[in-house]
Amino acid sequence: MPKNELVVNPQNIQRHVKGNSRLQELLKTIYKHRISYLYIAPFTFCFLAFIFIPIVMAFGLSFTYYNAIEPPRFIGWKNFQYLLSQDLIFLQHSLPNTFKFALFVGPGGYILSFLLAWLIAQLPNKARTWYALAFYTPSLTGTIAMGIVWLPLLAGDRIGYLNSFLMKFGFIDSPILWVQDKAYLMGSMIGVTLWSSMGIGFLAMLAGVLNVNQELYEAGRLDGIKSRLQEIWYITIPSMKPQMLFGAVMAIVGTLKSGEIGTTLSGSFPTPEYSAHVIISSIDDYSGVRYELGYASAISVFLLLIMFAANRFSIKLFGTKEEE
Repeated sequence: MPKNELVVNPQNIQRHVKGNSRLQELLKTIYKHRISYLYIAPFTFCFLAFIFIPIVMAFGLSFTYYNAIEPPRFIGWKNFQYLLSQDLIFLQHSLPNTFKFALFVGPGGYILSFLLAWLIAQLPNKARTWYALAFYTPSLTGTIAMGIVWLPLLAGDRIGYLNSFLMKFGFIDSPILWVQDKAYLMGSMIGVTLWSSMGIGFLAMLAGVLNVNQELYEAGRLDGIKSRLQEIWYITIPSMKPQMLFGAVMAIVGTLKSGEIGTTLSGSFPTPEYSAHVIISSIDDYSGVRYELGYASAISVFLLLIMFAANRFSIKLFGTKEEE
């Protein structure tokens, strides 16, 4: 056989032809539904630009040392090793404070959202609108606005509204430093966050309660349901699982990404003796103060994994099965 003669493999030609035909079919399908793709193009662009690409970049930077001046230098797993074994502030303060804050605010805000949504759903239409607006409005205020509202209430002197009230009725003898004392700062932070936790998840639950088929309640009474609590457990909650799942996801994300309220209330960063220092605070510290962006990316990836695990648990708990 001459050296310059090409050996043609029929299987390779067949695969190449099949690949081209599939690509042509894909392009024809896209062109056929071009109007639909045009409608989803803005969302797709925003998703890629502000969610997908930043996550991929953060994941890549988490394996590097990057100080925003020098080019990123690959260091492997060292950021994660330091995070989980040597970063004492993270291990002793950020991680425990985050779980403590999340355990109170996440389930607490979630349960309050459902209970208030159910109670408001029992009201007449006009009153229901005003009550829903009253509970939803605090979630629209920013962290600074919440600080302005709550700082006079939690002021650590006799002029503070809470101290003044407690001293007037003899509950305490001297003013309490609600936002400067490490023993009370986390509690104040939890209280303020619960006050503002009636957000999109609350509206979704309200819509879910209002859209439950009323015939199910009538059928339940015929089947032996005798109390409103039984109605909620056996009819309301199973009928609004999608809204419950959405509310759970929003509660998880909102809780884990909160943290700046502690800095706003105490007026210092970091907070006194790291009493309200959470994972988000560590990310802000290493990214905005120390400019160790590689290590900050590693903390962000760790937080993302926690959110993913919590969301998977919520899907397992409230996700609808195929036969439902």
